[in-house]
Amino acid sequence: MRKAWIVAGAALAAGLSFVMLLVVGVYIVAGNLANGIGGGAKALAKGAVPAAYQALVQKWGNLCPAINPALLAAQLYQESGFNPRAQSPAAAQGIAQFIPGTWATHGIDGDGDGDRDVWDPRDAIPSAASYDCELASYVKDVPGDATKNMLAAYNAGAYAVIKYGGVPPYRETQNYVKTITTLQDSFAAPVGRVDPSKQAAGAISYAQKKLGTLYLWGGDGTLEDGGRFDCSGLTKAAYESVGISLPRVANDQYNAGPHPARDELLPGDLVFFSDDLTNSRAIRHVGIYVGGGYMIDAPRTGAVIRFDPIDTPDYFGATRVTEDGAKALPTQV
Repeated sequence: MRKAWIVAGAALAAGLSFVMLLVVGVYIVAGNLANGIGGGAKALAKGAVPAAYQALVQKWGNLCPAINPALLAAQLYQESGFNPRAQSPAAAQGIAQFIPGTWATHGIDGDGDGDRDVWDPRDAIPSAASYDCELASYVKDVPGDATKNMLAAYNAGAYAVIKYGGVPPYRETQNYVKTITTLQDSFAAPVGRVDPSKQAAGAISYAQKKLGTLYLWGGDGTLEDGGRFDCSGLTKAAYESVGISLPRVANDQYNAGPHPARDELLPGDLVFFSDDLTNSRAIRHVGIYVGGGYMIDAPRTGAVIRFDPIDTPDYFGATRVTEDGAKALPTQV
């Protein structure tokens, strides 16, 4: 349970004034900062991949120049949400969602135990990386970005990429390439400063107006909910008020953009909390950062939406929400 932090009348008024200054300031910051995540090698962000798979993704994500650990992590998240028992209606299986025919041809014995098990991430993750690199080799002479051509080949087949001299004009394929290349930023450790969200001030303003509202588990702020929220319901509604649709649960909201370090936080960043600091899938709480080491959050049953400190032992990390990052998130996880 998170510790209660009660704000008395004078302190609350001062806090609201402080937030209003931040709401104005974030627009100024958004207009002045530049240089988000750049190109080059992308190391994994803290806890972005469950600890059980992090070493595998880091190792096999460097198998060839067309992939990197963050890109491989994005594919696995897109395909299965890191669920090794996932099975789709199309019979795709395991954490990497291989269909049986593709697995029979491209599955490898990644852990060297003598078998190729599509349900075992120690085989499936290396196989996904190996298959990516094999596709990259098929389209290596095609003009354009090697990674985008590889992803297009994964979705539409190498022949289509070769035929069209790059990503083919198929909407599904173009969306797939954009989704994975965008989503990789949410699994990559930041390189330099991360661009602030222009919608952050509006999200803070929305959350500020909900201060004092009683918490409701599963609450989305609807009439049926009596205008009440839980933690991720509040953050989802706050960003929906500025035109950005987030997933419903906190551990998926973590993947809605890149991850600024603690000393790089800006108002409007989402801040996350977990009992397992090695695994973003275990995140259990989220709030909206307002500056000065505080957030607005809906903490627990019996409490109200309020200001709380973020520097607690269960602080996991933060996400700077982006429109493209939110749109890239799969709906099935």
